[in-house]
Amino acid sequence: MSLNDPIADMLTRIRNACASKHRRVDMPVSKVKVEIARILKENAFIQDYRTVELEDGKSVLRVILKYAHGGQSVIRQTRRVSTPGLRKYVGATEIPHVRNGLGMAILSTSKGLMSGRDARAANTGGELLALVW
Repeated sequence: MSLNDPIADMLTRIRNACASKHRRVDMPVSKVKVEIARILKENAFIQDYRTVELEDGKSVLRVILKYAHGGQSVIRQTRRVSTPGLRKYVGATEIPHVRNGLGMAILSTSKGLMSGRDARAANTGGELLALVW
């Protein structure tokens, strides 16, 4: 199956799995998706991630979701900002503060994928991929 926007597909799968209280979610693997999962884990939005080889020889990215006490998902909302049809670029001073620091922005910079906090610290702007809170 061909996807026009695999990052939006990843965020939608995570959002739907959190809404359904699933423990984990599988999706097709790519380098960008693995980097987004790494950033989500570093910022404590997911519990873990790994690539898994299936019986038919295909690899999938398995994301283990994280829930707070009472069963509420740590990820409340995800939003894709820059799309294939409309790219959104921000400078280092224009990186948004998501929910007064409770959320985060994910950026694609010249130094690789970074969270908004890391990009601000490195004084680097880039393509604003997604917002997570």
